[in-house]
Amino acid sequence: MKTDKLPFIPTEQEIDLLIAHCGKTTSTVLQMLKETGIRIGELTQIKWLDIDTERKTVNITPEKHSNPRILTISDKLLAMLNKLPRKHNENVFQPNKHTIREYFCLQRKAIAERLQNPRIQKISFHTLRHWKGTMEYHNTKDIIHVKKILGHKTTRCTEIYINLDCALFLTKTDEWTS
Repeated sequence: MKTDKLPFIPTEQEIDLLIAHCGKTTSTVLQMLKETGIRIGELTQIKWLDIDTERKTVNITPEKHSNPRILTISDKLLAMLNKLPRKHNENVFQPNKHTIREYFCLQRKAIAERLQNPRIQKISFHTLRHWKGTMEYHNTKDIIHVKKILGHKTTRCTEIYINLDCALFLTKTDEWTS
């Protein structure tokens, strides 16, 4: 029987260190996952036409029966995307998520050893989704907003971020919110 437990949430500094020490493409992948909270399978489906540089948005084609969404991206991420070679036809990234994961795991291990920080080794693609959900809930206290950002069909899947917010930010539960 599977036991549920709360996922590992790294600090933003640890995420940014990992992004800064990875190669150009892997850094862009990680920055996209950090800013949007999308799944790696959704990232592999992004086409160049899905990126609106004027509005600074990316159109996400869902997977796992989630909802489609249009998400805002930063100038920093736009600049990183514009530096990528266009070698995957209309796709922005390598369409094989297993290949992306292999390169990432090799780089992550070397970076964790070089920085002597074993917590970096615990960061996965899905960790960045959990980090985004937690930070969005912490900043807004709006579970519906987080549900929309992550593409969840119901708030049941999103409720984990309330628990993570309470645990990580030591929110007092006896206060009220209006």
